Amino acid sequence: MEKQTCLYDRHVALGALMSPFGGFIMPIQYTNITDEHNAVRQHCGVFDVSHMGEVRITGPDAERYVQHIFTNDVSGAPIGQIYYGMMLYPSGGTVDDLLVYKMGENDFFLVINAANIDKDVAWMKGHTDGFDITLDHQSDYYGQLAVQGPEAEAVVEEVLGIPCSELKFYTCLTLTLSKGEGTQAATSPLTSSSNCFTPPLEGTGEALIVSRTGYTGEDGFEIYGSHEFTQKAWDKLIESGRCKPCGLGCRDTLRFEVGLPLYGDELSADISPVMAGLSMFCKLDKPEFIGKEALVEQKANGVAQKLVGIELADKAIPRHGYAVLNAEGETVGEVTTGYHCLSVDKSVCMALVKTEYAKLDTPLSVQIRKKVFPGKVVKKKFYDKHYKK
Repeated sequence: MEKQTCLYDRHVALGALMSPFGGFIMPIQYTNITDEHNAVRQHCGVFDVSHMGEVRITGPDAERYVQHIFTNDVSGAPIGQIYYGMMLYPSGGTVDDLLVYKMGENDFFLVINAANIDKDVAWMKGHTDGFDITLDHQSDYYGQLAVQGPEAEAVVEEVLGIPCSELKFYTCLTLTLSKGEGTQAATSPLTSSSNCFTPPLEGTGEALIVSRTGYTGEDGFEIYGSHEFTQKAWDKLIESGRCKPCGLGCRDTLRFEVGLPLYGDELSADISPVMAGLSMFCKLDKPEFIGKEALVEQKANGVAQKLVGIELADKAIPRHGYAVLNAEGETVGEVTTGYHCLSVDKSVCMALVKTEYAKLDTPLSVQIRKKVFPGKVVKKKFYDKHYKK
């Protein structure tokens, strides 16, 4: 039985096409994927991402624990900093990719993929021995909005009254909603605590988390709060007319064309960060983390397969699982994600192929049904990101 987010009724009222995803019934599109995709690239769109999972790690050993389960290095991180990385099996395969927010000294907020929530939480709990921590699974409490696009900063500040212009890329702040007094910034090194913002986004003292992050390749913000707050904020954004509601269909096209991975496609228990080209998020100079030895071995001796981009000469659409062929017609890999790239008008895909075929400009073809379409290896980033650094 799929779950519903706190915005389910609003999606239905807007006429969204709903479909199962990650254990939830989620909006795939409201009008059409192309319009929603272009709204994010050119203006501003809002996504319901309340299906994502959240876990809070606190206690005297919180940093040491996160260092143990997470590939990136959070040691000595400033409060408000966010890190992308992975949790790995000892084999080097990926449990999940996630964001880690440094909320305070020995206080970390982990954001995990919806389809992996139960598996991830069980895996985390299975690796707590020897660590003095509290692991609080908070997914049922939080709603989450992603406001994305070149106009996102103005929309978040002017429509929601949330101060965000001072946030750097991959940083966050906390805010407190004080009833009848608007939105007040909590004590934070990233913003003034004296700012007071306009209702109607008042609450009862709940804390919000606002980060300059996203999954689209555009500037944008992710906002975590209670279900009640998330509903109010969604309504205000839609009523403003300045922020188009967007479904998971264009979320996938947006992330794909800037080379961002999706767990289950570009990462999995069988695909390591080294194979996926994500070694930069695995700090092998850390004293230890689960899976480190496997990655060290892979870096030293190489891997059998690598993730590449492929651009086709014709306007065919490669899909997940389609065979990738070499010049002799032999199968040397398969497509992980493929689309006709909306922002650059090209048919492209990401594919996991034998390493000897991973060099740029290597001729490769994709078999689409009974026809073979020629192409070549290109960079996985088919469209340039537009983050505000």
